[in-house]
Amino acid sequence: MLSYPHIDPVLLKLGPLQVRWYGLMYVLGFCASYLLVRRQISQFHIKTLAEEFENLNFTLLISLVVGGRVGYVLFYNFSYYIDHPLEIFATWHGGMSFHGAVLGLILAGWLYCRKKRLNFLETADIYVVTTPIGLGLGRIGNFINGELFGRVSNVPWAMVFPGAGPAPRHPSQLYEALLEGVVLFIILWRLKNVKYRRGWAHGSMLAAFLIFYGVFRIFIEFFRQPDAQIGYLAGCITRGQLLSAVMICAGLILLFNVKNKSSA
Repeated sequence: MLSYPHIDPVLLKLGPLQVRWYGLMYVLGFCASYLLVRRQISQFHIKTLAEEFENLNFTLLISLVVGGRVGYVLFYNFSYYIDHPLEIFATWHGGMSFHGAVLGLILAGWLYCRKKRLNFLETADIYVVTTPIGLGLGRIGNFINGELFGRVSNVPWAMVFPGAGPAPRHPSQLYEALLEGVVLFIILWRLKNVKYRRGWAHGSMLAAFLIFYGVFRIFIEFFRQPDAQIGYLAGCITRGQLLSAVMICAGLILLFNVKNKSSA
């Protein structure tokens, strides 16, 4: 068994203000995405997107937060927030859903692209290949916070997380950082180059993201402790696995449609 490192979640205190590792991870992920998207815009000479780049980034940032929060309320703790509606706005208490964030980003991106007459699928492909960086960093933030820990295990690298009882558990946050972050980024970034070299239709990267993330998340959920207020569905399935299965289906449908368009 390994010892949990007990890193202080607060990186820096400036009077009443606190800089937390988790927040810093989000900032670093957004900065990395910003730079890599701008690089692709220049590389592939997408002038229309370059003109809307800053405004679109702001729109996506807001939709990420709103979608993540609304998704958590609806998917993970709806009964609680019905009784405590003002708590919906208390984001500092925690509670964000990745699947809700994805829905928020896709909806806001589609509406913005439609209003500005941008190609939504082309734009989505440019952005989505950078998403795993923020995902991986966010999971490291979860690990530092000692949250979203794994199930009880006796593997040699299991850890006792604070607030999770005396039993050692899978460091599932690190599994997610590896698969949803590092591995997924390598896959999508390489596929992006193949897309432009072989002339794949726009939307293929978005479809690949939905499929690969869904597969990785379903696999990791077998090691991650389910949310206490939900537990298991049908005795063995987690809410995260169910939502990820929907993502895979959506990705397959999108992939089928873009392949038909490219061959037409």
